[in-house]
Amino acid sequence: MDRLIVRLGIGLLFAIFALVNYLGNVTENPVTGESQRVQISPRQEVVLGLESRQQMAAKYGGLYPDSTLQAYIDRVGNRIVRQSSVAQSPYPFEFHLLQDLATINAFALPGGQVFITAALLSRLDTEARLAGVLGHEIGHVVARHGAEHLAKQQLGIAIVNAVGIAASDTPESGRQAAIIARAVNQLVNLKCGRDDEVESDCLGLRFMTEAGYHPQGIVELMQILNTARTRTQTPEFFSTHPNPSNRVARLLEIIEQNYPNGISPELEEGKQRFAQIVSPRL
Repeated sequence: MDRLIVRLGIGLLFAIFALVNYLGNVTENPVTGESQRVQISPRQEVVLGLESRQQMAAKYGGLYPDSTLQAYIDRVGNRIVRQSSVAQSPYPFEFHLLQDLATINAFALPGGQVFITAALLSRLDTEARLAGVLGHEIGHVVARHGAEHLAKQQLGIAIVNAVGIAASDTPESGRQAAIIARAVNQLVNLKCGRDDEVESDCLGLRFMTEAGYHPQGIVELMQILNTARTRTQTPEFFSTHPNPSNRVARLLEIIEQNYPNGISPELEEGKQRFAQIVSPRL
């Protein structure tokens, strides 16, 4: 009985310390205005992204060997960064076109490393749709979703360890308790991840229109991805992004709110420019 009380006491102390540490690290995002619980600085995010970019690119066959296409991706991405509120963020963004022609995907690492596969690029046919992809991934970086998930993971691991200590009548029972707690933690993080995707949709729409791109580009992007989902095997994009058909209505609602009198003709789609640069090379 005494041993049980000691285990419960130690486990409780571990859990309380982890929770206080998590709740105590709050910072305000200069672009979104949100209060966030993160435990690493923007500079540390940049270092983390730089250290991981080569490994992530290798998973998709490395970088696409066409300097013209890469320069075009850079131009569109940097236009979004420089001509939108993203310019207020502390991240040195870099954009990478990956060689994989089979995997439809795009993703971002903390600190400003943004990737798009050649397979996804080949499904697009306007610059506004490309801006929708890059704007969405920039949204993940600016919203510091990676840093938030790292903080949650650290909290989850600490609580898992606390549960394991408190429930460890035997080593085996402790391991089983830890497995159960870890599974719950993963489910919680999955729900938060889906919310992050919706937030990145909204931020992507905001950033691309601030940079002068037609907002319909991101809506059409979701429709293209949904078509790919129904006609072929599920794109890898859906392993981290919720079903786009459930997000189109939300984007259309935001566009209607932002442009009650119709979309400005000054916002461009860039269809001809995209066709001249991308189509001959993919």
